[in-house]
Amino acid sequence: MASTSSFRASSSSSTPSIPRTTTYDVFLSFRGEDTRFNFTDHLYSALGRRGISTFRDDKLSRGEAIAPELLNAIEKSRSSVIVFSENYARSRWCLDELVKIMECHKDLGHAVFPIFYHVDPSHVRKQEGSFREALAGYEENWKDKIPRWRTALTEAANLSGWHILDGYESNKIKEITNSIFRRLKCKRLDAGANLVGIDSRVKEMILRLHMESSDVRIVGIYGVGGIGKTTIAKVIYNKLSCEFECMSFLEDIRGKFNTQGLSPLQNQLLDDILKGEGSQNINSVAHGASMIKDILSSKRVFIVLDDVDDQSQLEYLLRHREWLGEGSRVIITTRNKHVLDVQKVDDLYEVKGLNFEEACELFSLYAFEQNLPKSDYRNLSHRVVGYCQGLPLALKVLGCLLLKKTIPEWESELRKLDREPEAKILSVLKRSYDGLGHTEKSIFLDVACFFKGEDRDFVSKILDACDFHAEIGIKNLNDKCLITLQYNRIHMHDLIQQMGLEIVREKFPDEPNKWSRLWDTCDFERALTAHKVRAKCMNSLKH
Repeated sequence: MASTSSFRASSSSSTPSIPRTTTYDVFLSFRGEDTRFNFTDHLYSALGRRGISTFRDDKLSRGEAIAPELLNAIEKSRSSVIVFSENYARSRWCLDELVKIMECHKDLGHAVFPIFYHVDPSHVRKQEGSFREALAGYEENWKDKIPRWRTALTEAANLSGWHILDGYESNKIKEITNSIFRRLKCKRLDAGANLVGIDSRVKEMILRLHMESSDVRIVGIYGVGGIGKTTIAKVIYNKLSCEFECMSFLEDIRGKFNTQGLSPLQNQLLDDILKGEGSQNINSVAHGASMIKDILSSKRVFIVLDDVDDQSQLEYLLRHREWLGEGSRVIITTRNKHVLDVQKVDDLYEVKGLNFEEACELFSLYAFEQNLPKSDYRNLSHRVVGYCQGLPLALKVLGCLLLKKTIPEWESELRKLDREPEAKILSVLKRSYDGLGHTEKSIFLDVACFFKGEDRDFVSKILDACDFHAEIGIKNLNDKCLITLQYNRIHMHDLIQQMGLEIVREKFPDEPNKWSRLWDTCDFERALTAHKVRAKCMNSLKH
């Protein structure tokens, strides 16, 4: 736990947390006459602003014994914050609270966060100073309780916490609140298993976020479908988002926009930022955009907008960087680089495929449940890795497909893949094709069938002769990560090319004479044969 002065063991219990119903996030234990109207009151308010549900005993009357309501409140809380102050131990009520808190810490996985407010932590731990004086006063009437109180004080003081002596309390309260938020409320996303090669990519992305800067920063992640954009964004979100006042991860914006429209996405963003406080009555998409602008502008937020494929989606979720408060960070993932150009992001990160070693390890984790291929399968594994060309989605899907299969079954599957792409891979890649216009689809299929690896100028002349507006068409395919341009040549990932060939074949897989394009000599012969047979039949019918 980050702290002004942190020490000793973690505040987490060594006992695994036992699932139970809780009412509060935090139980506040404090000596009223010391801190009720200053430090503790400010801390209580700060916790509430971060959406941390906190119990304090303002409404309970004091008596000789600790009230059952307090014991129940401690049990119904996920954690306790103990504000040790000069006169804390002079209250038997506080000491009984502390005993109950430490019992829950041991038995229920209840987290404990001690704060040493103008007291020496060693005085609490060793019961010295005012703590020794307070316990001495109980010797006559409460001798049987003193050992338990001493044990609880020592155990609590051995946990990691904060020692507050001087300086601006507002800064320290913010630090404490952020640490408790990270521990209790920070939502971690499932980024999946077997994250091979992720660390270097996450590191590159975080450098682009310039976390040390107080400026607003928007960074785009782009790349072909299945390359790992969302996974990288999730890992970064888990690593950084809890450092911010508010956070939101809007996943699969393209899919949700197509099926539900923008309003549910706006609602989710507002709900995340406001931490579910009150329902938002959005009258229209424009009204939702206005609410988002008003709320975000005063907050330091961390937002991920995942799988954006059209500028209109950003128009009403995050139109301008001026909508964001100082120090905010936004990540946008997309297959369409042009969206990022229009949004005027501060930096771009193109996700590249895994190298051979990384790809081999990822595939092996799924195909063999170990990080290297089995010796008998090494050559076949290398064929699969070569086929996938570093695409994590394909490596995972094919690894799962081939798990526990025999060598003849592997060989059969690989022969099938040469002609027929695996459906799960095809469906992910095809989303990019489905988002193209009519002319762009034609250009894409022509490149897949005829022009992969060809000179761009040569291809453009042929496409322009067909009135296909090659210049803008090729640029759009490049922006949407369906092709790449290197040294003025048009390149295409083998799996994307295979997807294009499958699109041409899909309606009539065994009738090449009905395909829009032919690229294989065997299919030429089959198409011509079918044409001759059809011509003979037509002639027979005429006579």
